[in-house]
Amino acid sequence: MAKRKLVLENGLVFIGNGFGSDKEVIAELVFNTSVVGYQEILSDPANYGRMICMTYPVIGSYGLTDEDYESKSITVSALIVREYNDIPSNFRYTHKLSEVMDEYDIPGIEGVDTRQIAKIIRDSGTMKALICDIDKPMSECMSLIGNYLEDFSLVSKVSTKKVMHSRTTNPLYTVVAVDLGIRRSLVKMLNASGCNVVVVPYNTSVEAIMKFKPDGIIITDGPGNPACCMEAINLVKELKGKLPILGVGHGQEIIALAYGANIYKEKSGHNGCNLPVKNVLTGKIQITTQNSLYACDEDTLKNKLSVTHINVLDKTVAGVINEEDMVLAIQYKPALNDDKDNVFNRFVALIKKNRGEKNAKKNRY
Repeated sequence: MAKRKLVLENGLVFIGNGFGSDKEVIAELVFNTSVVGYQEILSDPANYGRMICMTYPVIGSYGLTDEDYESKSITVSALIVREYNDIPSNFRYTHKLSEVMDEYDIPGIEGVDTRQIAKIIRDSGTMKALICDIDKPMSECMSLIGNYLEDFSLVSKVSTKKVMHSRTTNPLYTVVAVDLGIRRSLVKMLNASGCNVVVVPYNTSVEAIMKFKPDGIIITDGPGNPACCMEAINLVKELKGKLPILGVGHGQEIIALAYGANIYKEKSGHNGCNLPVKNVLTGKIQITTQNSLYACDEDTLKNKLSVTHINVLDKTVAGVINEEDMVLAIQYKPALNDDKDNVFNRFVALIKKNRGEKNAKKNRY
């Protein structure tokens, strides 16, 4: 593997070995604390355009499996690891990580101190970084980083262009998912909850959505700055109180903005599968997966949205609800279980309640 270097916005340089594509790339650098699940992280649309530094030291040891992608391909801009393993041991693997990265023109660098990089981001915040050939002059590197303009309107790049349907056996409900960067696992969990899912582009009109006669709406996770996605914000404004709405990840900020609250970019974000979240209603704590860089400003919720969950580590808002409007949201990626406090079960309960009230009105007349 050829020698390459990682140059941070603050001028620090890390020398390592390249793998995957050998192209030059500039992107926003974040770290992820997950021990497993690198394929899901690399293919999560919420990570589109990011340069990911994995804090777990060995990456690539189980390869990639066709069934485990969260989207059609890898979505990140680059990958940074301590040690890249090119001998997968998982009997399910279909490709090596470096092969797929090369196919999709995604560069990687290994052999660098990922603990130090993670500490830098933790203390200084996310920053732009460059992966390039080791011989590139530093003055040129810093000039490239300084002139790089981030694109915050990324939803249009990952959202579906056409309507997609995912049906389940013996469906109970129809849910429309507004695709800001939907993950395949979310669709599977909705199907397992008895929902037929209609995935629509991020800019689909209310009129077009209502033609599917949905029982509920989901605003999915996604990349970029949520405030840039006015289409989804206006959609929530129009539909809140008319249909149950669930926001996931990015969707929580969309809902907060629709209610007039403020959001802000976090210093280093929440990226990992070991992040503790507390349910303030029950006192229970669960370990969650998150890929977020933005959060709701709790002081601006103005009693229109009640906080249901908080991040144990930094007390940021991790869940909100407005029961009267049938709107709820979580900052983390949902899991499927039988707990009545599970977000899917609460969402389905809202759908049942809304359906019952509609039927009661019909019978009354």
